[in-house]
Amino acid sequence: MPDTTLVVLGGGPGGYPAAFAAADYGIDVTLVDDGVKPGGVCLHRGCIPSKALLHAARLINEASEAAEWGISFKSPEIDIEKLRGWKDAVVGQLTGGIEGLCKSRGVKLIKARGHFIDSQTLELKSPEGERKRLTFETCIIATGSLPAIPGPLKVDDERVMDSTGALELPDVPGRLLVVGGGYIGLEMGTVYAALGSDVTVVEMTPGLLPGVDRDLVNPLKRRLDEQFEAIYLNTKVEKLTPGKDGIQAELSGEEPRDLGNPWVLTFDRVLIAVGRRPNSSGFGLENTKVELDDRGFINVDEKRRTSDPHLLAIGDVAGEPMLAHKATHEAKVAVGALAGEPTAFDPYAIPAVVFTDPELAWCGLTETEAKAEGRKVEAFRFPWAASGRAQTLGRTEGLTKLIADPETERLLGMGVVGPGAGELIAEGVLAIEMGARARDVAETIHAHPTLSETIMEAAEGLLGHATHVYRKKR
Repeated sequence: MPDTTLVVLGGGPGGYPAAFAAADYGIDVTLVDDGVKPGGVCLHRGCIPSKALLHAARLINEASEAAEWGISFKSPEIDIEKLRGWKDAVVGQLTGGIEGLCKSRGVKLIKARGHFIDSQTLELKSPEGERKRLTFETCIIATGSLPAIPGPLKVDDERVMDSTGALELPDVPGRLLVVGGGYIGLEMGTVYAALGSDVTVVEMTPGLLPGVDRDLVNPLKRRLDEQFEAIYLNTKVEKLTPGKDGIQAELSGEEPRDLGNPWVLTFDRVLIAVGRRPNSSGFGLENTKVELDDRGFINVDEKRRTSDPHLLAIGDVAGEPMLAHKATHEAKVAVGALAGEPTAFDPYAIPAVVFTDPELAWCGLTETEAKAEGRKVEAFRFPWAASGRAQTLGRTEGLTKLIADPETERLLGMGVVGPGAGELIAEGVLAIEMGARARDVAETIHAHPTLSETIMEAAEGLLGHATHVYRKKR
């Protein structure tokens, strides 16, 4: 007899929901996690602490902006230790809640690192170094991902940080280099700029947030140009060299041309934020029948089953997009499949949110993807300058975009840039998943004055005329 029916390996936003869902089905489940407390990268070193710091950054920026409305505050005095403590307290409260739910549901939580001996046996190594074996019928692998650092940028110096190090908030550097113009780099750059750092971002592609529609990125880029010291596009960091006065970064690219090529700049700290890689090595997958793709992701089917009949995989380790909410949904799919439910992972829309200021969010089909596929779509952009609510917030730079099938009017995608975009995107996800047409959204009464009205008016625009925007008929 195995020691347990189901093992979930990894206690992040995929792992612990999988364990809870299994327990709710009455399955005997053990959750194995090597952290001090469950929660994974998202809760300890990602989503939650970064959003806590981003909230603080937004507060600082909004206090400064209020001067334009006749309300002036003194320059903020930042107690970095207290801010760090508040961020850690938020994380601690949430992780404690997960442990409590484990007890309530009867999930056995083992704090240890698991290593596959074979497809139905794990060797567990406790933090104290004790080893024991755990046998099981089935295991759901939810081991997440790790920051990716290119070889030339691997420098043994505490001033060169990955996202985990940056979230520790060791200090507020005078000069910070962010390598990578993706969501992690821009979010952390936003935090440090608000706290007082001169932030320089280097991105090797022609634009920030590669792959995202440019009309959504442009309003964010204009605002970041004001907040950051510099943003260098089409630029590469060739080498980092630690020195007494800081970290010297050798850059090559299109700008600034007057400095020559390559050119060297010095920074107090450097954040490497060029992406993440699946955590699929170092714990014995080679002792199972699990197959990996050429990027290290575990191959899974629509029920999240691997090529090994005893193993399933969910979350970052099972493929992109590497998003916490995608992992949580996969957890429900995988456990439902084990319980015999007719379930599959087949979403029409997975929301993505960049929690900068302004926020940027999108879901479903993007115009960039439609163009690459040669697919004809209809899009309408509703400018927030025409939104009464955006005017009252003093934030008219945003826009809301809907993408639809020109023949059926079915909504295929949505994008938003502006304050609160991360909250607004949920309506788009629901509309796309429910097969809503533009008319369904346009004829749904939205509260006034709210930013959600911009979704209604974007839908009206797809049908002909938005109330507050006029465009000539073709």
